[in-house]
Amino acid sequence: MQNQLLKEANEFQEKLSAWRRALHQIPEIGLHLPKTVAFVKKELEQMDIPYTVYEESSCIVALIGSGEKCFMLRSDMDALPVREESGEPFASENGCMHACGHDMHTTTLLGAAKLLKSHERELKGTVKLLFQSAEETFQGAKAAVDAGVLENPRVDAAFAMHVAPNSENKKIIYGEYPMTSVYGFRVLLTGKGTHGSAPELGVDPINAGVHLYLALQELIAREISAMEEAVLTIGRFESGSAFNVIPHRAVLEGSLRTFKSEVRDYIICRIKEVAKGVAATYRCEVELEVLNDVPAVKCDVKLNEEIIQSVRELDSELKAYPTFHVMGSEDFSYFGEKIPTSYFFIGAGVDNQDEWVGHHNPHAKFNETCLPTAAAIYAKAAMDWLENHG
Repeated sequence: MQNQLLKEANEFQEKLSAWRRALHQIPEIGLHLPKTVAFVKKELEQMDIPYTVYEESSCIVALIGSGEKCFMLRSDMDALPVREESGEPFASENGCMHACGHDMHTTTLLGAAKLLKSHERELKGTVKLLFQSAEETFQGAKAAVDAGVLENPRVDAAFAMHVAPNSENKKIIYGEYPMTSVYGFRVLLTGKGTHGSAPELGVDPINAGVHLYLALQELIAREISAMEEAVLTIGRFESGSAFNVIPHRAVLEGSLRTFKSEVRDYIICRIKEVAKGVAATYRCEVELEVLNDVPAVKCDVKLNEEIIQSVRELDSELKAYPTFHVMGSEDFSYFGEKIPTSYFFIGAGVDNQDEWVGHHNPHAKFNETCLPTAAAIYAKAAMDWLENHG
């Protein structure tokens, strides 16, 4: 049996698809998203929903309802510097791509706004809608918190969802510890450049970088228990510009992802020790820089249970499983350090399973038929929470 909110959302499926496709064609990256912000502002104005734009971080906060209690719904809006190869007729052509589905998220929150505005008189408090920038660079949520988006009115709890292009359409997963922390780092190795025919006259930073790469992988293989959960990835290794020159410098960039703070702290300490030791062994100077340091996503168990109950009341046929526990990361965790939060995944796999690929893939496709369900989940979760706590 379907709830009234879901029936209403299904009635404007075409509107949702149109929003999503328009956003998909204007992907922007980082903290400043002028075209995306302009699009969202226009739609909120047409729905007569008041909003505030935080110019420094391209965040938009909209308010629906009034009252002492406040529940926040959040969607990210930024894209990736990926050249799209999905083959969709509405594919982006500007060199960036919504390969993580944030166009779907923005559309979901606009859909929830439409539903909540039509039911505004029924709200037992305030729903705050946060359209956030720079999730992919782990800058947006912290910038939003620092800008005061959790205040005026004070947010009591928050909920967000993420679409999954490689999961069954509309299937929902949730959990207490859904996503890891992420520690991003850069290692700069400085040697002494020389002609490729005379390596003895220089100090080769590539050689040091290769040994460092291997040594860092051994931290996971030989110093962390197989029962723990930790991933250390070097995603960038750059040095040199000519085949016959030993370069002056090499750069390695990587990320560490863990759930437990003690495992994280130990590996970070060892990264620094190993980098200094390898550099000294191969006669290089070394510098380490922190690129980002984002906490793990921890969900409030009681809030999870409340929202899952709302999901089941929305549509008894929706599948929901407490299996969300992955090695990806999300800056929604910054909100979880301040207030109770919940974070779910909802499947958005297209009908042809052979076309399923993971996030950040240039071939990624997303099933737009999940949008009414996602919008209705947002709206019902907010309405129910305010009903129970207002």
